[in-house]
Amino acid sequence: MTATHRAGYVAIVGRPNVGKSTLLNRLVGMKISIVSRRAQTTRHRILGIVDEPDAQLLLVDTPGYQIAQGGALNRLMNRSVIASLQDVDVVVLVVEAGKLTPQDMQVVKLLPKGKPVVLAVNKIDRLKDPAALLPLIDRARGLYDFSDIVPISAQDGTQLHHLVKAVKQYLPEGPALYDPETVTDRSERFLAAELLREKLFHALGEELPYAATVMIDRFELEGSLRRIHASIVVDKPGHKAIVIGSRGEALKAIASRARKDMEQLFGGKVFLEVWVRVRRGWSDDVKALHSLGYD
Repeated sequence: MTATHRAGYVAIVGRPNVGKSTLLNRLVGMKISIVSRRAQTTRHRILGIVDEPDAQLLLVDTPGYQIAQGGALNRLMNRSVIASLQDVDVVVLVVEAGKLTPQDMQVVKLLPKGKPVVLAVNKIDRLKDPAALLPLIDRARGLYDFSDIVPISAQDGTQLHHLVKAVKQYLPEGPALYDPETVTDRSERFLAAELLREKLFHALGEELPYAATVMIDRFELEGSLRRIHASIVVDKPGHKAIVIGSRGEALKAIASRARKDMEQLFGGKVFLEVWVRVRRGWSDDVKALHSLGYD
C-alpha cells in the first residue's frame, strides 16, 4: 500500500439495458453479473472488486431502475437501487450514447446530493459519427453537475482506463477492504443460479414471460467436482412446458450451456441437474421473493 492508496464503494446505476453488467464484468475481468438483451436481467446488487496498485474499487452493480413500479419484484429492485446510492462513495451513472430517455431522467432525479457522480456514456462503438456525442454531453451537463463525463464502450473496453482514473480520484484514502484475490462477495451457489437464469433468458427471452427465476436446491463440492441441483421457478404450467420444450430439448440445451459457463467460472467439473417448478404469483409475493433469495 502506498501513502495515497484509495478504496471505496462505487454504485453503477442507470435505466435497464444501458450496459451496467457488461461494464462491471469488463472492469473485473470475468463474468460475475449476467447479461442479456432482456430488460431487468440484473435483479440483485452484485459486488465486483477491481484492484489497482493505488486503489481498490468495490463496484456495486444494481438492477435497472424502473419508472413503472409493477409488482413486488420491481419494487424490491428499485429499493435496491436507491439503497445503493446512499451507501457508496462514488456513483457511476451509465447512459447510452446518442440518446437520453425519460427513464434516464428519472435516475438522474435519484442521484444523491453531495456525492461525486461520474457520467459514463456507453456504447460509443455503435455511433457512426463520433460528433453525435457532443449534443448529448452538452445536454447532460445541463441536467446535473457531474464530476466527470467519460465516453466508453463496455463491450470492447474503449476508454475504461479513463473511467477508472476518473472514479478512483474521488474514493477515500485507505487500505484495500478485500483480499486482492477476491473478485466478488457473492458465493458460487449464487453465481451458479445467475448463470442458469442467463441461459434461460438467452434461449427463451422472446417466449417466456418475466416471471421466471432460479433457485439452487443443493450445492455440493466433492474435490474439484461440483454437484448442483437447481430449480427453474415459473408462474404457470404453460410456462413450464415452454422451458422443458419438446422431449425436454429446450431444458437440456439451457442446462448444458449453463454447465459449460459454470465450469469455466469455477475452474472444475460440474454435474448439473435442473428441474422446472410452478409457483404461482411468486414475483408479486414478498414472502416468496425472500424465500427465493431476493432481499
